[in-house]
Amino acid sequence: MRNLKMFCLATFAFLYANTTFAQDATTTTLTKTEGEIKQYEQGFRLGFGLNGGLPTDNAYDWSLGGDVRLQYDLSKRTSLTLTTGFTNLFMGKDENGVDVKDLGFIPAKAGFKAFIWEDQFYVLGEVGAGFAVTNGYNDTTFLWAPGIGYANKYIDISVRYEDYNKFKTNQVALRLAYGFDL
Repeated sequence: MRNLKMFCLATFAFLYANTTFAQDATTTTLTKTEGEIKQYEQGFRLGFGLNGGLPTDNAYDWSLGGDVRLQYDLSKRTSLTLTTGFTNLFMGKDENGVDVKDLGFIPAKAGFKAFIWEDQFYVLGEVGAGFAVTNGYNDTTFLWAPGIGYANKYIDISVRYEDYNKFKTNQVALRLAYGFDL
C-alpha cells in the first residue's frame, strides 16, 4: 500500500515538473488564430461527474458517487478546481471477516489542473476533507487525490487515486463528466 502511495506521488510530481519546465511563456496565456495573436480569456467552467471506484483493500467492495466541479482557468494550460459531491463505499468485510456497513461521505476538495499534452491531457492534484454522513459514521478525514485525465470542450474523463487517512481504505476511481463554460 505504501509503495502505491509513493508511486502515485512520484508520478504526479514528475508530470507536474515536466509541465512546468515544458511550457512556453507565450503559449500559456496567448493563442494564435489565423496569423494574429489574441489574449486567452480566463473564466469559469462547471462540470457534473459520475464516479465509480475500487477500494485498494478489503474493507469495502466498490464505490459509486457523483460530483460537481467548479474550475477557474488561469491560462490555457492551468486551472484551479473546487469539487464536492457524494461518494458511497459499499459494504465489505474488515480484517476479522465481519461485515462493514456502507460509508457515505461528502468530499470537499481544492485542486490544481495542468494540461501537459495537446491542451487536452492533464494531471490533477486535489486535497481536502471527507465528511462521513451515513450509517452512524461521524468521522472527518483528510483526503488527497492525484489523477490524470482527458478533457475537451464538454467531456472530461479521468482516473485518480484517492487516499483517506481515517476511513481505513483508499480507492482508484474513474470519473466521467460533462462540463461547460459559465
